[in-house]
Amino acid sequence: MLQYIINDIDPFSLRTPIKEVQKAFNQLTYSHIPVHKETVFMGSISETDALCFESEQLLEDVQYSLEPFFVRKNTNWLDILEAFALHNSNIMPVLDEKNNYIGYYELGDIMNLFKETPFLSEAGGIIIVEKGMHDYSFSEVCQIVETNDAKMLGAFISKVENDVVEITVKVSSTGMNSIMQTFRRYNYNIVSKHDEDKFLEDLKERSDYLDKYLNI
Repeated sequence: MLQYIINDIDPFSLRTPIKEVQKAFNQLTYSHIPVHKETVFMGSISETDALCFESEQLLEDVQYSLEPFFVRKNTNWLDILEAFALHNSNIMPVLDEKNNYIGYYELGDIMNLFKETPFLSEAGGIIIVEKGMHDYSFSEVCQIVETNDAKMLGAFISKVENDVVEITVKVSSTGMNSIMQTFRRYNYNIVSKHDEDKFLEDLKERSDYLDKYLNI
């Protein structure tokens, strides 16, 4: 991950006038800019806050507004991506073990790492299933996929609501219909729609037959 650390902008010091901060945001596309005291990271000032302060003030006058989020230089890319999401930022300060600022990550670079994973780069099919919070397990999800002679390319929890967990699963594209039927046998609800879903085809045929029968 160290190769993705960027140092093309200098952090502000606490003695920086707000008018300089505002000018910098007008020239950049970042949501935040780091602030340090000597080499020690103090937090990041957001564009939203910077534009609200009086231009004559110094950053030390509004130090309370600095946001303290950061990652370490040895943090893995998935945790970095989570940090971006939690703090609604497109820039992520990177610190060493002594809290010295050493650079930052850009959101776009970390997203590109995600795009290179098999979950997105490999050909396959997406199945979204849901089940009760206390009733599902990832080992069971993997078993369902692999017992149908398919390969698991990735899975993650995409939604949790009212004690129901939604799981997005990517599998090699063979045997999609049989995989979905097995999920149903294990009491998973299929959330995603699939043209090859034989279960839905059977329901439609039965519905059409019932409509025809009722209209005789």
